[in-house]
Amino acid sequence: MKKLEKFECLEKYDYEQIVFVQDKSSGLKAIINIHDTTLGPALGGTRMWHYKDEDEALLDGLRLSRGMTYKNAAMGLNLGGGKAVIIGDARKDKSEELFRTFGRYVDSLNGRYITAEDVGINTEDMQLVNQETDHVCGLPGLSGDPSPFTAYGTYCGMKAAAKRAYGSDSLKGKKVAVQGVGHVGYYMVKHLAEEGVEVVVADLYEDNIKRVVNEFGVEVVAPEEIYDVSCDIFAPTALGGIINDQTLERLDCDIIAGSANNQLKEPENHGKKIELMDIIYAPDYVINGGGVINAAEEVFAASYNAKTSKRKVEKIYDKIQRVFEISDRDGIPTYKAADVMAEERINKMSNLNNLYRPKK
Repeated sequence: MKKLEKFECLEKYDYEQIVFVQDKSSGLKAIINIHDTTLGPALGGTRMWHYKDEDEALLDGLRLSRGMTYKNAAMGLNLGGGKAVIIGDARKDKSEELFRTFGRYVDSLNGRYITAEDVGINTEDMQLVNQETDHVCGLPGLSGDPSPFTAYGTYCGMKAAAKRAYGSDSLKGKKVAVQGVGHVGYYMVKHLAEEGVEVVVADLYEDNIKRVVNEFGVEVVAPEEIYDVSCDIFAPTALGGIINDQTLERLDCDIIAGSANNQLKEPENHGKKIELMDIIYAPDYVINGGGVINAAEEVFAASYNAKTSKRKVEKIYDKIQRVFEISDRDGIPTYKAADVMAEERINKMSNLNNLYRPKK
């Protein structure tokens, strides 16, 4: 991404703050992205990924942080949107020094950004970050691993999408293609298998595949073949940008409903194409909001309660239905209807905040 394009991106989507971090001693190279704090401090996980270059890492962080603003707003949380990305191989480059150094940078933001787990990061990593800052959630003994809650919320949203497509929210007997069976995907497959769903999976890592095959007896295809599986529901549960010109023409499904962030490579273009293909799309940042609902329970509640979190996560069913209602009301694709739902709340709160600002 050229320098001019970076500033154009920041201005177009009104980002508040981007922090570039490097520390030679620990090997840390990270980018902390704060998109919007209208509703509260920016909450969003830290992702560790072996990006091909810094521009790819920046673009991923920008997209993810903006998505968190909309996700937190859509979930009704008093939180803004942020995201951090650490450039590195999560299977080789982790160390105590790296995560504690990262924690110090998070702490330097004085609470404007609250971090948590994301792809490549686990609760043990967050404990190390917590050694240097209190602005962290997803800790053991509290909200912990967000994956079960993200998966459960996605499962609830998938049922809402099935209700729209088939007139019933039962998934029994349906065929679901799950792309990615890591932390979230594992729990997703568990819910589906328990309801009697025919599940087909793909993943880059053999150990992930072995786990779901051994426990749930699912069918497996090669990662590149998952797009060609004829199914009722296609569930992207790994990285973003996988709904694009090349993959859309290969999909044979009624519904796209999965937990991956930023599924649409070009939201306006591919969101419209999905609608023209008569595929029902459950917008990613609404359907995958279970993890952040659970994290918010840790941030704001006097004492964390997993049962309370689960009850709140179940409301994602209603939120997906609300997206469909706005889509019908305004005659717009569901990806845009989700934006409208989130923006309505952000704008209302922005107007409320202005009432308390002293006039110059």
